[in-house]
Amino acid sequence: MLDVKRREFITLIGGAVAWPLPVSAQQRNGTPLIGALMNISEHDPSAPVFIAAFRDQLQELGWTDGRNARIAVRWAGAAAARYRDYAAELASLDPAIVLAVTTGAVTAMREAAPAVPIVFVQTIDPVGSGLVASLARPGGNATGFTVYEYAIAAKWLELLKEVAPGITRAAVVRDPNIATGIGQFAAIQTVAPLGIELSVIGPQEADAFEQTIAAFAGEVKGGLIVTASQFAANHARLIVEAAQRYKLPVVAPFRYFATAGGLISYGPDLVEPYRRAARYIHRILNGEKPGNLPVQAPTKYELVVNVRTAKALGLEVPTTLLARADEVIE
Repeated sequence: MLDVKRREFITLIGGAVAWPLPVSAQQRNGTPLIGALMNISEHDPSAPVFIAAFRDQLQELGWTDGRNARIAVRWAGAAAARYRDYAAELASLDPAIVLAVTTGAVTAMREAAPAVPIVFVQTIDPVGSGLVASLARPGGNATGFTVYEYAIAAKWLELLKEVAPGITRAAVVRDPNIATGIGQFAAIQTVAPLGIELSVIGPQEADAFEQTIAAFAGEVKGGLIVTASQFAANHARLIVEAAQRYKLPVVAPFRYFATAGGLISYGPDLVEPYRRAARYIHRILNGEKPGNLPVQAPTKYELVVNVRTAKALGLEVPTTLLARADEVIE
């Protein structure tokens, strides 16, 4: 029943935002269309939370969907190729501005509509990725909010070693086809002298991923580190459930991995950037240029420890780690 209600809620949210006025109607009444190109599926449990935070903040700032603004959302899900298709759809609607989630969404949106202002969230290295000229003075038509710096990835290995000191091997789930996948893995390698042998797992189909995890788990004393990627964002439950079956502790960037049954998550709150993005969109719609608005970093990082999972793995979480945790899942 809860799943049905959640789907109904998502449908309500999606239905409200996915059908904008025709361009001609917008031009007649001067209603700006605000696009959003998302990196997850509309059926993802986080989808209604992110969109509600975005819409609610816009409304608080005076932009009400269906009254003096229209919001059109497209959900790329696990297929990166959908970025291009949905970016083209949004571009055909003549948006006044677009919220783009992750570097891939920004790139696709720029190709489809080079002149449209963009506010991004969940990017890791916008300067290195060529999205902006600098963090302080982005220039061009894009600005927004980074999810974290590469260096945080080293912390995930440190946390894995702290909670499971007997670990000698770790598989890193990362996407080698994107710069952020390479950068995060490089940061993890910097602390590899902790005595853990690293291997990598790339994006795979569900069956293949299960087989890869099974093969890795055949070796003793293994752990799993999940880096940020479109694959990970859309397959958190697949990753965690596979790890649970083979008794692998999982350390990941975001809270939803810990609530799904992963051992530890350490990273920023993912909801607040949608509110911050709405405030930037408000300023741009009122005449400010995105290139003059600085790219901002997260304001808070959260450490979440799943004690229930630790017990199932036969691990005792150090009291010092529990004392540092922002949330402990019993």
